[in-house]
Amino acid sequence: MVAGTLAAGALALSLTGCGDSVQPTERMGRKATEGKESASPSPSPSGAGAGSTGGSSAAGDEAYKKWGLSAPLQYAPKPAAKPPIPPAKPGRVQVLDRIPVPADDKVVFLTFDDGAEKSPEFLKMAADLKLPIGMFLTDNIASSDYGHFEKLRDNGSNSTINNHTLTHPNLRTLPFEAQKKEICGQQERLEKRFGTKPPLFRPPYGNYNDDTLRAAHECGISQLLLWRVSMQINNFQYAEGAALKPGDIVLAHFRGPSELKGTTETEMTTRMLQRIQEQGYRIGRLEDYL
Repeated sequence: MVAGTLAAGALALSLTGCGDSVQPTERMGRKATEGKESASPSPSPSGAGAGSTGGSSAAGDEAYKKWGLSAPLQYAPKPAAKPPIPPAKPGRVQVLDRIPVPADDKVVFLTFDDGAEKSPEFLKMAADLKLPIGMFLTDNIASSDYGHFEKLRDNGSNSTINNHTLTHPNLRTLPFEAQKKEICGQQERLEKRFGTKPPLFRPPYGNYNDDTLRAAHECGISQLLLWRVSMQINNFQYAEGAALKPGDIVLAHFRGPSELKGTTETEMTTRMLQRIQEQGYRIGRLEDYL
């Protein structure tokens, strides 16, 4: 996995990457980034989420209509047992880019990075739909209003706040001590602001090396989270294939119209949720599976 990430990281250096790019392709690979984004598919005529099983909507019965969905979202319940994850090497953290769920468990996980956009409408949407979001925040981007993300955390959805470094550097270009400062520094900022040190970390651009794994471990991190699917303005971009797979970690960004070609954060999220429903998937809470 490390070798694959290093190769993808080399490509990411040629991209503007998360926090700057309209197209947050980052770690998606050359094949994914060469094609143009396809037109938005039409919603499923039979109603979104028709193919999902179990897990009823955690939001109000009418909330889905308010936010442009044709049916309630389906949420995966907390599993009776967590999926088996291979242990990390001594002094390192685990690396995951997909949660190893059974092949018939159509569940995906929502993650949002950086923290540039702080939309009041998105706060309403996330609260109405009870979206369980794994937030990965960068201090110099999100800290102008950490209260915004506290509201997301405390809206009843069991969303969480996680580490995405202090200043969003390409960690692979930094020596060990500089990487540790970026990761531990954000751990300390988040603990001071929110009361706890998060166990999850996402490296900017998906770029990391063995020094990152060591530094994250020394900073109290348990797992380094990557992704296989990235939400663009209208559609998903896949690292492999052309559809979601069980256990996919979906990457999105807290971005607004200036970075989304006029699209709002709520409009982008509605399209993301529609794509999840059209493919018959439920939404899980990341930490329930880790």
